[in-house]
Amino acid sequence: MARYRRRTARPSTQLLALLAAALPAAGMAQTAPATTLPTVTVKEAPEVPYRAEKSANEKFTAPLLDTPKTVQIIKKEVIEEQGAVTLMEALRNTPGITMQMGENGNTSAGDTFQLRGFSLQQSTFVDGIRDLGAVTRDTFNLEQVEVVKGAAGAETGRGASAGFINLISKQAHLGDESSVSGTVGTGDRRRATVDLNRQLSDTSALRLNAMVQDSGVDGRDFVENKGYGVGLSYVTGLGTPTRVHLFSQHLRQDNVPDGGIPAIGYEGYTSVIGPKVRRENFYGSVNDREKVDADMFTVKVEHDLGEATTVRNVTRYGKTHMDRTLTGMNTGGAGIGNTGGPLSAWTVNLSRQRVDQENSILANQTSLNTRFDAGGMQHSLAAGVELLHEKQTNFSHGTATGTAPANLYNPDPYRAMVNFGPRTGDESGTTTNTISVYAFDDAKINERWSINGGARVDVYKLSSSAAVGAPPLEDSRSLVSWSIGGVYKPAENGSVYASYATSSTPPGAFTQLSTSATSINNPAFDPQKTNTVELGTKWDLLNKRLNVAAAVFRTVNDNQTTVDQVTLATVQEGKTQVQGIELSATGQITPFWQITAGLAKTSTKQIDVRNATGVGTDRVRWSPDLSATLWTSYQWDKLTMGLGARYVSEAKRFVNTSGAQGNMPNVPSYWVADAMAKYQVNSKLSLQLNIYNLFDEEYLMTLNNGGGRLALGAPRSATFTANYKF
Repeated sequence: MARYRRRTARPSTQLLALLAAALPAAGMAQTAPATTLPTVTVKEAPEVPYRAEKSANEKFTAPLLDTPKTVQIIKKEVIEEQGAVTLMEALRNTPGITMQMGENGNTSAGDTFQLRGFSLQQSTFVDGIRDLGAVTRDTFNLEQVEVVKGAAGAETGRGASAGFINLISKQAHLGDESSVSGTVGTGDRRRATVDLNRQLSDTSALRLNAMVQDSGVDGRDFVENKGYGVGLSYVTGLGTPTRVHLFSQHLRQDNVPDGGIPAIGYEGYTSVIGPKVRRENFYGSVNDREKVDADMFTVKVEHDLGEATTVRNVTRYGKTHMDRTLTGMNTGGAGIGNTGGPLSAWTVNLSRQRVDQENSILANQTSLNTRFDAGGMQHSLAAGVELLHEKQTNFSHGTATGTAPANLYNPDPYRAMVNFGPRTGDESGTTTNTISVYAFDDAKINERWSINGGARVDVYKLSSSAAVGAPPLEDSRSLVSWSIGGVYKPAENGSVYASYATSSTPPGAFTQLSTSATSINNPAFDPQKTNTVELGTKWDLLNKRLNVAAAVFRTVNDNQTTVDQVTLATVQEGKTQVQGIELSATGQITPFWQITAGLAKTSTKQIDVRNATGVGTDRVRWSPDLSATLWTSYQWDKLTMGLGARYVSEAKRFVNTSGAQGNMPNVPSYWVADAMAKYQVNSKLSLQLNIYNLFDEEYLMTLNNGGGRLALGAPRSATFTANYKF
């Protein structure tokens, strides 16, 4: 029988206990530097925990300093210091990313976020291969997270209007290096991980990464995140011209999903006047569930043809299945009832939602990286062919109607609910087959100037069906995406660049094709075209320990659907424009002081996007004008202290040029501070305390598209982690 636990909202006694346990008496004096020999200047940059010199993506042929676009790499050292266990928590380190909650009574499943005004949900990759499926991704098997910003069709293919996220898996390496960790925390959090790397011979190694957790959520009753994951990696041929990598990842989740709380009582909500509900209120059922099975298997073979050329072939099969039942709320004005009586009698309407979805992917990539001289220039070339088969299937369970309303201020999660039956046999889904050819070149003209660019051609066929036996809709196209950039180096440690990049999003790219004359997913429409212009500069300072960067950009997405106000026909004359400036700093200020920080100031607007009644939209939903993030840590002998802060300005939900707003019109601005203390007991054991939302700010983290439902950020909470290396 499943076990359900009630969560507490303000665990102050747990916090005090964790503080007392995590800060043993220790000397605070900084170790004096030892006497050293005279300094010898070298060209290679020192290894810095937060800073990456080069992307793990072979398509980026130049160092990050000389790559003409914004690329942020979140390394495992940052993830571990912050105690980030999900991809969404790791992405808090990059400005401009916001989370979504879903349509009206529905709640989005898995990682749902957008960057610079465009969705990134289908632009997530693992080791350079697209990752499908509604899953909340875990960090236990991640070496780093790479965030590439700006139109990126040349790198990834369809979509990628604002960029993409590439997750780099942990791989086996020579040498024995292993660790285990255990975490407990407020909200009844419990988690354990193991990272075991063993050298098997002079040229081979095996690595195991595993995770298990059984955790609640601070500030929420009954919500639960439970599961385990395993990552396996075997490599042979290390240090030789031919290397074979075999690796896989397996994730199992058995969660109690969270539909949020009604927005009544919060500033801006005017549909019904009343007090707020308790933030801990759970409007779901103890029978709600979210079960995820995700598996991927990869084989990579690399061979060096001399010192300057490497060929590789990667084959991957991945499959993800989500089975989810969630009780949602319909919280518009009519959704809250019995308001004429006492508060104890107020109700909120509910609906049952079912997601039974299977995603699979089979990919093969053959690529070449080489360096050569031609035309008086030094070239670094990456070229390849990619074959991709993707399939998504949605299984129908009918509709669970007749769900009784819940008490608005005192919901009962044990009440009887209408449940879904077995699968009906009806299926809908999409199959996509793609052949891609690409090439990238970094051509160094001289010590000051270089040209960096690439192009990609995708030939694909998409087929989707709405039900078993229904004739499928099909669409076949060829897409061409490209990028070009010029880099000027006023000094060895700096660059100034300008770049232009494109991407295309065809109908049905990430969902089913449609026969509706007004849907952008109708195959009669042209692909949406996106282009990004970026001007920027990057510098390595303080003996290449600290990288700072600044960029201004403008992204325009064309061919959006709008209604011609004369003929009332749906035409592709709408646009979305996003422009702004982004600043970042990553690395070390001193050998004891680490920092990663970013700021994004953006402006978004839609142009000529109107409906049949003439109502248009003038902005882009969920796009704050200003967002900033900071994480810094300082080491005193055996003690390391960390401090972080995040700021997000107001994000609009209601973006129409006229009409009644209804419910909450926006997500208010907020800022949150976190802290960390880590004590190195000895060479093997360390103890770490993380405190989140240090000042216990109440802030709205996400809002649903209808504006009647929200999720609050967690209240002040803490985790205590013991790490042991052997």
